[in-house]
Amino acid sequence: MVLEITDQNFEDEVMKSDLPVVIDFWAPWCGPCNLISPITEKLSNEFDGKFKFCKLNVDENRQTAMEYQVMSIPLLLFFRYGQLIDSSLGTLPESMIRPKVEALL
Repeated sequence: MVLEITDQNFEDEVMKSDLPVVIDFWAPWCGPCNLISPITEKLSNEFDGKFKFCKLNVDENRQTAMEYQVMSIPLLLFFRYGQLIDSSLGTLPESMIRPKVEALL
């Protein structure tokens, strides 16, 4: 399951997470963002208990989007122990996202 996060719970859900985290920065009006969602849903089920998958609506959570200088979406940010490790911008196939997830395990 992909967890919807906000500016308010970002610190607890991402920075303090014991699991590696990927955040999908998205917006409802973003067509390419809708192509990433099924991939993150699939991977979240596959890596359940080993990895945390989150999504953050940039329109509703501008503070976090500004903090990470999100200028374009979809944007995936990969965190481990509260540290930003990697990122992916744009619509990528599962074959390009999966290795980034596996590298953080």
